[in-house]
Amino acid sequence: MIDRLADAWEAAWSGRDGGAFGAVCAPDVHYEDPLTPVPLQGPDAIGLHAGRAWAGFPDLIMRRAGERLGAGRFVALPVVLVGTNTAELETLPPSRASISLHVVFYCELDPEERLLWRVRAFFDTYAAGVELGILPRRGSLRERALMVIQGYGLRLGR
Repeated sequence: MIDRLADAWEAAWSGRDGGAFGAVCAPDVHYEDPLTPVPLQGPDAIGLHAGRAWAGFPDLIMRRAGERLGAGRFVALPVVLVGTNTAELETLPPSRASISLHVVFYCELDPEERLLWRVRAFFDTYAAGVELGILPRRGSLRERALMVIQGYGLRLGR
């Protein structure tokens, strides 16, 4: 049952059909990730959120990245999002950079254990920014310069 839900979740993210989330999520699903300023409510809201990602990464796909873990009504789904930023992403111009972003979705199933009810995504937004060329690599001269500009000064010994 976990595999069926996980496969459908990955297919919804890869399929470019915002309506596909309705088949895998409860009507009152609650979704959060580091890029949502407030939790999203309902499958349609997740579809709109995914639509913004598809707009910036027209070739975006989600693939299984490890063992799916489940205990009772709780499951963890490790995946990798792969795509190339070839179109504007919100207000940012396309970087033409490819990303390979590892994500873990921690999910609670609905009381009937048939659909996703609470979903929270965990991923490294800084690493994604580095891959896209938006943020400097850790430990680089660009990162140190950014820290100085922000008022943190240089750290000695690095």
